[in-house]
Order: sequence, then structure tokens, then C-alpha cells
Amino acid sequence: MEGPLMIKTEKVLHLNSSKGRTVRVVREHYVREQVPCGSPLCQADCHNDGKVLSGDVTHYVVPDVGVVRAFLEILEFRELQGIVLTQTAYQTVQHTRGHHYFVYLVPELQKKKSLCAFCSRNVYNAAVWYYNHLAGLQPVVMITEDNDAISEFSAVNSGVYVISTQEYLLSFWPDLQAAHDLYNSIAQTLQERESEGVEKVYTEHLPAEVLEAGIKSGRYIQGILSVNKHRAQNEAFVRYEGSASKNTELNSDVLINGAKHRNRAVHGDVVVIELLPCNEWKGRTMALTEGQGEEQPLEETQSQPMPSGRVVGILQRNWRDYVVTFPPLEEVQSQSRNSQKILVIPWDYRIPKIRISTQQAEALQDQRVIVRLDSWESTSVYPNGHCVRVLGKTGELETEIQTILLENCIHVPPFSEAQLREMPVNTEENRWQMDTSEVSSRRDLRDTHLVFSIDPKGCEDVDDTLSVRTLPGGKRLELGVHIADVTYFVREGSLTDLEARSRATTYYLADRRYDMLPAVLSADLCSLLGGVDRYAMSVLWELDAETLDVCTVWYGHTLIRSSYQLYYELAQSLLNGEEVEVPELSQLKGSQRDQKLAELLQALETLTRVARHLRAQRDKGGALELEGVEVRAQLDEEKNITALVPKQPLEVHETVAECMIYANHWVARKIQESFPHQALLRHHPPPKQEFFNHLINCAKARGFSIDTRSNRALADSLEQAVDPQDPLVNKLMRMMATQAMSNALYFSTRACPEEQYYHYGLALDRYTHFTSPIRRYADILVHRLLMSAIQLEKEGSLSKPLASNKELEELTQHINNKNRAAQHAQKQSTELFQCLYFRDKDAKTDERCVADAVIYAVRANGFLAFIPQYGVKGAVHLKDREGQVVSVEGDGRCEWKAGTLQRYPDRISSCTSTGTHTFDLFSHVTVRISVEPSRCHADSLCLELISNKPHCPVQPESQPAGRGRSELVQDVVRWAEEASLQAEEERGRKPRLSREERQFRQSRTPNLYALLQEISELALLDLSDSFLR
Repeated sequence: MEGPLMIKTEKVLHLNSSKGRTVRVVREHYVREQVPCGSPLCQADCHNDGKVLSGDVTHYVVPDVGVVRAFLEILEFRELQGIVLTQTAYQTVQHTRGHHYFVYLVPELQKKKSLCAFCSRNVYNAAVWYYNHLAGLQPVVMITEDNDAISEFSAVNSGVYVISTQEYLLSFWPDLQAAHDLYNSIAQTLQERESEGVEKVYTEHLPAEVLEAGIKSGRYIQGILSVNKHRAQNEAFVRYEGSASKNTELNSDVLINGAKHRNRAVHGDVVVIELLPCNEWKGRTMALTEGQGEEQPLEETQSQPMPSGRVVGILQRNWRDYVVTFPPLEEVQSQSRNSQKILVIPWDYRIPKIRISTQQAEALQDQRVIVRLDSWESTSVYPNGHCVRVLGKTGELETEIQTILLENCIHVPPFSEAQLREMPVNTEENRWQMDTSEVSSRRDLRDTHLVFSIDPKGCEDVDDTLSVRTLPGGKRLELGVHIADVTYFVREGSLTDLEARSRATTYYLADRRYDMLPAVLSADLCSLLGGVDRYAMSVLWELDAETLDVCTVWYGHTLIRSSYQLYYELAQSLLNGEEVEVPELSQLKGSQRDQKLAELLQALETLTRVARHLRAQRDKGGALELEGVEVRAQLDEEKNITALVPKQPLEVHETVAECMIYANHWVARKIQESFPHQALLRHHPPPKQEFFNHLINCAKARGFSIDTRSNRALADSLEQAVDPQDPLVNKLMRMMATQAMSNALYFSTRACPEEQYYHYGLALDRYTHFTSPIRRYADILVHRLLMSAIQLEKEGSLSKPLASNKELEELTQHINNKNRAAQHAQKQSTELFQCLYFRDKDAKTDERCVADAVIYAVRANGFLAFIPQYGVKGAVHLKDREGQVVSVEGDGRCEWKAGTLQRYPDRISSCTSTGTHTFDLFSHVTVRISVEPSRCHADSLCLELISNKPHCPVQPESQPAGRGRSELVQDVVRWAEEASLQAEEERGRKPRLSREERQFRQSRTPNLYALLQEISELALLDLSDSFLR
């Protein structure tokens, strides 16, 4: 199908140079000859195949540039339908408020007039054109903040009305109080901004041309500002990446110390910095904070001075929606007496307080509110913003979950009716049937291959299955990996495809999941369930039966029918020779059952042998076996969690993982060889050597030597670093190695030299993601690339062009960002449930709040500890706010007394009148766990040292191991449900979630099996990516 015809024009721009001269710039500009109007009332036969405007509206709305720029949030109200955005408005918003993507409806030419009047006239002309295009069947209302435009155009055309935003809301939406309140808040903010003082608090940012020249010359450094959440007021860093700076002392990070040097930059902004003189450099603070947000300058606890700088300009503001809480009532009243502005406190510690104008501060006490930033002038201590909407009451589970999603820029609304209309139907009354032509075009494996899946128990979205068999003659084996063929149902460019691209991944939280694809695909037609026919994409290897070397490999579309839907424990029990019941064989008797069971067992044993060989091959190349804190959710028949226990390592886990890694590797080879400059791969860059310093020092303290010169040397060192008396030592060191790793990232082969394709963790020269298209959009892209590679091999040409290099690079960046957001959200939701579990327990009397902890890092005033029982990490202070330090009594009990602390690389000593006690790395201590509540931020766990001896809790005989984790989720879920029911009864209203939202939220009770796949480390990492897959 040919693309739309493009007309080449020229844009002539007259720009003022830095020297005051006018420069004429001519740029090529392409416009489409036919732009669909998107209205169901169209009389001109426009091709309105995509989204169309609602047919239930009484008028269409065309907002002016000023309205879109200042009041965009009002246009986002769901009640307001039939809104048409012009390209003039789109481009203005793009340049002033960041990237908002809208459909280009009406292209216009730029004329040399007053910009404001020019834009208003263009938008009015577009409104008139739209009205005439629809033959006057629908009135068009242009809303503008330009009074001159209202005077000039309001009486020109009887079918096109020109009014102000406020008049539009009063006339058409008098009962939409939330929109009126939002309009008043924004209007007041804009009015106050015009009357602000002129006394400068910060230095002005340098002009863009000066910044660009400075970056090129090496005087300035460009990077992304990252604020330290533990010391948000004072410490921020800019990661040095590929700048032209000639400073040889510059290694990786540049410290930005204090708000003045940060100069109005917000966490995530792309900034330009200038290095300070060496005598002004500062060091990182090495002491533990008393609490997040409570900072005290401790000069004696700083590390060695490191490169320090100041922000001189901001290239790109990466502002987003922020969740905030209003200050306590007494502060609100105090602030209101002095001015009409209120300083609200963001949920994210890294974001400064935001100044907003509102008259509802008292009413919004104890509510989480969404705020957007408007500006941060050099005359203002704090940035200015405005309220958008109320999220919910602080402390309620649903509010806290929605806060986590919003803070990570995760937007997962219910799938639209248009998207669901693209989906096949599969109901009891109307069963989905395979297409006969599609069946004939695929390789049919249903009767020739024993196909089975091995997944966590209760898994619904089965996207991978396996097969293995001995070929006739006995000299070769055939190994098969069969993946759900999602691309058959999700056509490129469809609405479902665009939504999946936007989400990029399925989001797994501690008590629910948000699918990338509609349920009819993710849990049904694309799930390779047992006993049903399914479309698949397969990779089949013929291996030498003795050496297991690859003889041939085949890729293509297949038909499969999974014979067994196994779970890990069942498959391992079969391999161990235990007597277990296979559900698919429960109806068979005698010799028939024995024969089927023998065939399955033979396949599992052969698969295990092959996987051991594959792992051995990667081990030779230096593959790493790192450590994570993984839990397994036990589900009942209704998919409710009955227990949450530490995942038991089974060989079958490694078996399945090796087969998936093998498939990903071979598909990466295929698409990269077919499309050297347009393939989507995944690489894991080698970590920076300085990131291993903590691991090396800790291992040295225990008498081990860690070689980090290569992945193989690291793997060998970790294999030897075993303490037979304490297996947690090796576990913690592997965690430290994980923490030192770089993130694994998707990339376009065009954007990366071939020597950087290497995957450090897996020891593979090429790697991609192919095996999980139900929950990862990257896999969908790889499936399409693989089919294009097969077509190119067969036919010599492609039926449709591949994505451009620029498009693929932007897409990989988007997917990387979404994956990172998914990880952060999952980690934060897990921490939320941990806090909810301990919140209603008396830390002084409840035995469950006392646990064994292992020291894994030393700080100037305490240490960091890991609690294996709950998978919790945290800071343990040895010095309090009054300056007292921990004193250890004869029986190991700890008390606060006057004294001093002495820190060493591998230990910290407490000196008091009762003597000196040393806390060594990897030593076990007993801590008490409590919850530190926060009104404005997320609650956090507090660890208090109560004994320098290990804790050995007395477990009742009837209580199984891992009961603590089981209780955690069970208690929190029960508490949340009771609180929700109680709140509904008190308020006498329906549940907060709409029917669509309840239907879309896949699981009401916890569904954590994705932790086994996506998060290999939750206890020690603040920022991590799942690089092992």
C-alpha cells in the first residue's frame, strides 16, 4: 500500500543572530495533499480510517494557541469532546511545553506578522475551513485568550463562534465545577507571574548559541541532572558522557553541590554545566541521613573531593506531572496570611517544593494532588505550578498505587472501544477459528512434535513452549523453541499496535498487573495453553546427538498444540524421579499412561542435557551467575495468593532460561546478518571498573580476591568466594556484583559500532529479545524483523520497507525508558507492601518485627544491612541526633551512650565508657523493623540495632519456612480490602474505580510471578535493569 502523497514546499524563516543581524533561513517543508478531517459528518469522502471525533457532540471546539499553551489540562477533561487541534497550536505547544503529540489536521504557512495575531488568524481560518468542509452541519467554537481576535472575528461568520475560555466553560459546561476551579487556578497563577518581583535569586541561563559553542569547544559539559534522593537539597550529579571536554581529571560524575549551583534545574533536565576551579571541589557525603529529606552538613564525613560544577544553562526541560501534598493546616494558614501562594511538597524527594495559587488548600488537606510546573524564573526561589486534579486520600492503597504509576510516567487507561474492535472474538457462543489459508501457509507441528511449556504455577500468559526429539537415524536431535505469534493479531500501525508501542511492556506491581495487550490476546489466543491449537513463531535447531553442535537452524511460522502445561516444581519432581501427578495424564490408565509419561520424561531429560551443554558453552566465554532476591507467589484455583515464599533454585529454571537465551541469541544473529544497520538488538556494556570498588574491598575484608578485568575473571572469582560457614557471604557478593553492572539496553545496530554489540552478562556477541511478545513490545518488533529476514532470504526483496534508522533509534530509547519505569514502579510497590505489612504491628512486642540482618556496607555514622527473611535492605544508625553512639552491653544488647565512632574500610567501631565494639562487614546482627510514616512522601522502613548477635527466632513446628513473607502479602491484602469496604460504607458511595478500570486491572489480589522474570534484584539495587535476559 502506497503512503500518502507529500507536497514539497519551502519554509522561509527570518531569524535574529547574536550579532543583531537578520538571517534568512530556507527549509524544506513537506505537507500531505489529503488530510482526513476526522469527523463522522464529513461530506467530502475523507479517508477517516483511524480515530474520529465523537458523533454525540453538539459542536466542535478549535482552541487557539494561547489556550492550548496555558489551559491544556482543561482540554484533557473527558467531558470535553470534539476538540480539533491545528498544527499551529501543536507546534507552539511543542516548543513551549515539551512534546505533546497530536494529529496534524490543518497545515498552515507562516507569514511575517505579529506572532500572536498571526497564530490567532491562522486558527480562525482553520475553524472556518473546517465548518465549510462539513457543509455547515456542525457549529464550530474557537476559544481564545486574545481579546483582539474575539473583537475581530466573533461576528464575521454565523457558524463559527469566537469566545474566551472562561465564557466557553460558563456557557457550555456550567456544572463542570472541576474545570472551573482549574481555570481559576491557572488564571490566577498567570496573573501573579506577571506581577512578580525583579530581584534575582539565581543567575540567568546562558543563551542557546553560547551553550552550543561551549559544548563544542569543551568548556561546558552536557548531561542529565540526577538528584540524590537522600540529600535532595544539597547533592546532585551530572553523568559525564561523551562530551568534548579535555579535562583529564573528569571520570564519570560531576557533583552539583547546593541549590545555587543547581540554578533552577530539576531532576531529569538536560543541563549544561561548567566545572568549578579545583580548589572549590567537594566530595560525596558518606554519612547516613537521619531520614530522607532531613539533611545536616557533615564536612568531616565527605569523601575525597570530586569534579564539581555549576549549571549554566538548560537544554531541555523534562518536566512531568508531579504528585504533591499540601503542608499542615497551620502552615497553610500562615502562608495564606502573607500571600495567596502555597508551597506544596512533592512525593518525590528529588523535586523542590512548588509554589501554586489556590483557594482550596484547607479542603485538600490529606489528599494527594497532581501538579504541573509552569515556570521557574530567576527571581523565584521555587518553581511555579498549578493543580490539575485530586488523586485521592493519602494512605489509601489505591491512591498510593496510582501515585507510584504517575510518578513513573506510566499511563495505562482502559483499552478503547476502537482498539477492542480490532480484537478477534472468542466466547462460549462464538469460538475463534483458525483461518484455513493461514493454516496452509504454516509448518504444522501439531502431530509431529511433543510440545510443552514450563512456567510458574498459575501463569496465564504462556508465551513460550519447548520441544525436543531424536530425529530418524538417531544421529541428530531437534530442539525447538516456539513463541506466541502475536504479530498475526497485532498488525503494524493498528490502534492496538500503537497502544502496545506506547506502553512498551506489561507492568507488574505487587498486587496487580497492567497488560500491554488486551486480555483476549494476552491470556487467551496468544497464550500457548495446553491442548489448544495456536499460531507460533518457531526456531528449530538440528543438533549433533553426541557433540550437540548446531548442524542447521530453521525459522518460521508454525502451528502447535501444547501437550503439557507444566509448572517448575512439577517438572523438577519428574526429573528427580518422584511420584507426582501430571494433570494431563490423570484420565489415562495403565500402559497408555506409562508410555506418555515415559515420553515426557525422556523429553525433559534430553532438554536438561542440552541446556547443561549450552550453559557450559557460555560459561567458557565468561557468563555471569549473579544473585537476586526472588520470591514465588503461591496461587489458589481462583488465582489468589495463598503464600509468598522465597523462590527455591531449581535446575529446571536454568534449563528453560538457557533455551530462551539460545533462541534470543540465534534470532539476533539472523536479523543482524540480514539487516546490518536496521536490527533491534540488546547489549550489556561492560561496567566501569570503579563501580567494583565496593565489591573488591568487601571481598578483601573476608579474605577473598575478586578479579574484575573481564566477565570470565569475575565469574571465576565469585565462584571461589565461598564461606562454608555462611552461604550469605557469597550471595551478598553476587548482589554487589549485580549492583555494579551497567543496564542492559535495546539499541539500533546503526547507532552502535559492532564491537559494542556484546552482552557482558550473558557472554554473547549478539543478543535480542524474541521470546516474550505478549508482554514486551521489543519482541514484537523483533518478530517482524525476523519475518522480513525470512522473506528477504526467500524472495530477494521486501514487500514493505523497514522502519527508518531514526525511527528505530527513537523507539529503542522509548522502550528503554518504559522498561526502567516498569522496574521502578514494581520496586516501589513492593516497598509499599512491606511498609503496609509492618505498619499495624507493634515493633516493641511483635516478634515478627525482630529479624536477623547482615552488614553489607559501612558508612561514617552507621552501616547498611540486608534482612534475608523479608528481602529488605536499610540503614542502621550507630549515632543519634544528640551525638550519642551505640554501646554494646555484655549480653549483646545495644544502648545509647556518649562516645565516638571510628570508621574503617571494612568495619566501624563504637567507643564508649563500657569499651570498644567493632561491627565487621558480613557479620550478623539483630534489628527491629518499624515504619517511619511520612505525610507527604512514601512511608519507609526503619531498622534499629538491638543486639550485636545473630537473631534466631523460635519457629513453631507447625509454621512452615517462609511464613513471614506469606503473612506479609496476606495481611496487607486483607487490611486493604477491609479498609476499602469500611471507607465505602462510611462515604456511602461506589468503589473508586470505574467498571472499565476494574475490568482492565487484570488481578485484584497479588499476582507476582513476573518477579521471577523481570526483577532479579530488589533488595540492594536502587536503579537496576534485568540484564540477564
